[in-house]
Amino acid sequence: MSQLYYFAYGSNMSTRRLGARIPTANPLSQATLAGHTLRWHKQGRDGSGKCDAFYTGEDDHRVVGVLYEIAIEDRPLLDQFEGVGLGYDVASVEIVLPTGETCLAFTYRATRIDASFIPYHWYKEHVIQGAREHELPDDYIIQLESVASMEDIDRIRHTRELLIYHSDQQL
Repeated sequence: MSQLYYFAYGSNMSTRRLGARIPTANPLSQATLAGHTLRWHKQGRDGSGKCDAFYTGEDDHRVVGVLYEIAIEDRPLLDQFEGVGLGYDVASVEIVLPTGETCLAFTYRATRIDASFIPYHWYKEHVIQGAREHELPDDYIIQLESVASMEDIDRIRHTRELLIYHSDQQL
């Protein structure tokens, strides 16, 4: 079975979330994508903002995320979950590992953006859970926590999304 490297920087940093979508996903390491900033301006199909590794080309801009290994045959399924052609496109990126080594991986870049969009609380929670799980830098997690988010009026969706973290608790 051939493998691909995938750089996750948004909700898919959470191993539970990505694993529910792609069971072969195996987290390998923290990783950094230079020349990009994390924005929450991707227009989600649910009417909220989603993450985007927005290219700036600035040397001091960084997106921190997680390098995963996935089975090559699972790529079309992940593309479908991410909405390739409907808000994200696939991009090949060079990421830097904590060891200083570089690695080529694929990721997703938003094509439908609107700076007025903000994420739902549950989506932001996926991102923060993944950042904590993979021990991203404290200052980066603080930045994630400071992002404005909104309540999802679809309480069933809210509950369903967060059950992977609280399956033994009522939300």
